[in-house]
Amino acid sequence: MKRFVTAFAGAVITFSMAGAAMAFSGGAGISADEALARLKEGNTRYVAGAAVTPRQDAARRHETATGGQHPFVSVLSCADSRVPVETVFDQGIGDVFVIRVAGNVANTDEIGTIEYGTEHLGTPLVVVLAHTKCGAVTAVVKGEHVTENIGKLVAPIVPAVASVKSRFATDDLNELINRSIEANMWQAIADMYAKSPLLKKMAADGKIKVVGALYDIDSGDVHWFGEHPSNANLIGK
Repeated sequence: MKRFVTAFAGAVITFSMAGAAMAFSGGAGISADEALARLKEGNTRYVAGAAVTPRQDAARRHETATGGQHPFVSVLSCADSRVPVETVFDQGIGDVFVIRVAGNVANTDEIGTIEYGTEHLGTPLVVVLAHTKCGAVTAVVKGEHVTENIGKLVAPIVPAVASVKSRFATDDLNELINRSIEANMWQAIADMYAKSPLLKKMAADGKIKVVGALYDIDSGDVHWFGEHPSNANLIGK
């Protein structure tokens, strides 16, 4: 019996070490740059009307049902129905770990889910995907009346909008909204690092890369901004 317990404990330790190694090497076995290239290629196909809609058949469903999920990227995007993440990047079942919430804000639930995607599923790349004509950001810019729950939801957007209004003196509402959408994207990345010691350390250690992007809901094109302008300071390097 003692021999069985010892052997079992050894197996558990070995399994745990293997799981940790997978978490930090990328669940799909590719680097952050390779993951980014895959997304760019998929979006190019989508915009050109040449999407191949890969890995969406019965075989893929069975593969992921029995073998588990191994996505190559975690994407924090808005819940807007015009931003179908897998479609935009022409990816299939089990490829993209998607976190969707109004205004693509990074609060407790979203950050915890991203932590799961990076540490447990091993996604080497995290994308904060903003989009044009974002209703949540627009509501904050205009100061529209919202319910108590929505007010709490969009609270992380407020400092981004305030920053834009303080830096740009303009009466052009569309310009304010567009600048605020971009600022909110950066705000989400900053909040992610500020509220997650895990993500901050993984980024500092080069185990993940976090980038911002903007999806044009009209053209379908994704514009890539790269890492936060103050990335080194945010992650403590």
